[in-house]
Amino acid sequence: MEQILRVNKYFRDRFGSKIYKIALNGGMTCPNRDGKISTGGCIFCSKGGSGDFAPPSGVNISEQIETSIKQVSAKIKDGKYIAYFQAYTNTYAPVEYLRSIFYEAIKHPAVVGISIATRPDCLPSEVLELLDELNHIKPVFIELGFQTSNEQTAHFINRGYDNSVFDNAVRSLSELGIEVIAHVIIGLPSETSYDVLNTITHINSLPVNGIKLQLMHILKHTALEKIYADLPDIFHFTDENDYIWILGECIEHLRPDIVIHRMTGDGPKKILIAPTWSSNKKHVLNTMNNYFNTHNITQGRKYITNGT
Repeated sequence: MEQILRVNKYFRDRFGSKIYKIALNGGMTCPNRDGKISTGGCIFCSKGGSGDFAPPSGVNISEQIETSIKQVSAKIKDGKYIAYFQAYTNTYAPVEYLRSIFYEAIKHPAVVGISIATRPDCLPSEVLELLDELNHIKPVFIELGFQTSNEQTAHFINRGYDNSVFDNAVRSLSELGIEVIAHVIIGLPSETSYDVLNTITHINSLPVNGIKLQLMHILKHTALEKIYADLPDIFHFTDENDYIWILGECIEHLRPDIVIHRMTGDGPKKILIAPTWSSNKKHVLNTMNNYFNTHNITQGRKYITNGT
C-alpha cells in the first residue's frame, strides 16, 4: 500500500494512463486586482496571476490545447490530458463567456477533464450550475486558493475573504459531486509550524478531495519582494531542510484520503528571488523522496493517532 496518496497514481487509477495538465489562459482578471475587492492582489501573486507557465491570453482555447499537445507529444506515448485554466481567477467573468471556453475545452477529444483555478468568493449560483453541467460531461476539478487558516495572515497577504467563504464554497461544490483541490502555502510571513499544521487541520475538517502544498516563493515585482528585503527573518521554512521537515509533518497530519497534487511548486527562474534552491526541481524532488523514505513518512499517521 502506498504511504502517500500522490496524484500520479490517483489519476492513473482513475483514467487508466498517465495524465498531463495543459495550462490554459481564459483571459480573465481577478476581483483582488480590478478594484472590486482590492487593486493590489495577493502580495505573493506575480503579474501573470499565478499562471506564469500558461500561454498568453487572446489565443482561442482549442488552439492553446493543440499547441500544448504538440509541445509535449514527443515525450508522451500513452498519456491523456486535463485542461487546466490556471491564470488569474477563472470563474470571474459572465457565465456565457465561461460556458463558451469551458465547453470548448471539455469537448476536445484529447481532454479527459478540466481543472479550474479560482477564488471561493467567485462562485455565484449560475457558475455553480454551469460547473454541475460540465461535471456530467467529464470530471471537473476546482482549485481554490486558501493558503492559510490564520485569519490574521490572510489579512496581511491581502487574500480578501474570510475562512467561512472558503468553507461554504467547498461544501457547495462537494454537494454537486465536484472535486475540490485546496491550495496551501507553506512559509507565509511570520507563520510557524503551529500555523501550518492548523491549516492542515482546517482542510481535514472539510470535504476537500485534493491539496496543493506550495513553497512560499518570493518573486520580483510583487509586494512580497519589499517585505522580504526589509524583514527576511519573518520568513520561515525558506531553508530546504526545514521545508522538507514541515512538509513531512503536513503529510503525516493530512487526512489519508486527500490526494496530494503538489508538494513544492515552481517559481519562474527569471523572477525568482528566494528560495533559490527551489529552482533545481529534480534535486528537490530527490531530496524530498529520500527524506520521506528514510523517515517512513506516512500520510495520515498523526491524523489517525490524534483522532483529529
